[in-house]
Amino acid sequence: MERVGVGLLGYGTVGSGVGKLLRESAEEIRLATGKDVYLRRVCELPGFTHPELDPAIVTADFDDILGDAQIQIIVELIGGIHPALELQTAALKAGKNVVTANKQLISQYGSTLFDAAETTHAHLRFEASAVGAVPVVKVLRESLAAAEVKRVAGIVNGTTNYVLSAMTETGAAYDDVLKRAQQLGFAEVDPTEDVSGKDAAAKMAILASIAFHSRVTLADVEHEGITKIAAADIAHAKAFGYVIKLLGVAKLIGGAVNVRVYPALLPKEHPMAGVSGAYNAVFLESDSFDKIMLFGPGAGSVPTASAVVGDIISIVNTAPGGFVRNCTCYKSLPFFPNDDVMASFYLRMQVQDKPGVLAKITPILAEEGVSIRTVVQEGRDDSAELVMVLHPAREAAVKQALARIGALAEVQGEPGFIRVEGEDGR
Repeated sequence: MERVGVGLLGYGTVGSGVGKLLRESAEEIRLATGKDVYLRRVCELPGFTHPELDPAIVTADFDDILGDAQIQIIVELIGGIHPALELQTAALKAGKNVVTANKQLISQYGSTLFDAAETTHAHLRFEASAVGAVPVVKVLRESLAAAEVKRVAGIVNGTTNYVLSAMTETGAAYDDVLKRAQQLGFAEVDPTEDVSGKDAAAKMAILASIAFHSRVTLADVEHEGITKIAAADIAHAKAFGYVIKLLGVAKLIGGAVNVRVYPALLPKEHPMAGVSGAYNAVFLESDSFDKIMLFGPGAGSVPTASAVVGDIISIVNTAPGGFVRNCTCYKSLPFFPNDDVMASFYLRMQVQDKPGVLAKITPILAEEGVSIRTVVQEGRDDSAELVMVLHPAREAAVKQALARIGALAEVQGEPGFIRVEGEDGR
């Protein structure tokens, strides 16, 4: 039986999971591929040991893996941009197939890596870089290759979904829930990349590039996080029949691409509204298949390792010259301006509790072409909380109205806003 050696860069949480799956599922992999796929070498820091690893296969020198003729697939799990970029590029130019879970690298340097792969016809696979064990990359690249996907929306970060779900269930404040999430291991010690929306933005850049066949990088994705979401927003959303989720939204508008990450109110009946805890979901739309939702764990050592091994198996089973080794970004679509997107908004602001305040606010909205669908005002001592849900309007008009409203003497602090998604079933 033909043997396929795997070289692993990094044997941390995910890397050790990959090693374990290759050992324990060896027979299943042989049945699926007709080949003996095995872990041949591991590249780690000098002096590294692991109870599951034979010390003879561990090296601190990447050239030991690059120059090994028995290694056909190199798996990069060290993360970050450098030296991962240089290592992957060298591997691809040497004709080695590469599997990675590195979302930041793929979202920023995907075109560079695919160019390197093209020089030797090597494969570059990255399922685990987007939504963990949820096979959305494979579905977009293979199962839906003939479908014109028009919209991709998803809960693609488990940390923020856990925090928002806990806030919804308990009514607790953001800071308290985040601290608890860190204690339980659902949030990193430094959660900035997650709570700022940057992690989700990298994933959406990858998914949008595949879905629309046009290159989208991390720099193209405007992102907002969840740090400004208050318990009051959660409570108001619940009263109006919504839940708040951090969404990545990519869509085609008039042949142009718009990709962003932001908190959004979703109707409680929307399929993604029930996705709680650290789970992820991706909602795909097309005229060809209407709507599809993929759901599952978006992170964790075992789910991520499973996605990595799935990519290894896919490479072994792909015939030479198969299309899935290619970069699918064969278009160069323009970007649709964020300010021109039509959207509904939820607004919350503190105002002086006296007659005539609402009468000053509503004309400003009307002058900017924005109409109110629902309004609630609750008095608290000398101030009141004014909450509104708006009809769809051009985003620039809503922001201009808020800037004018925020300048009123009767308005205390900066008005907050959250977009509303999913009311048309999307």
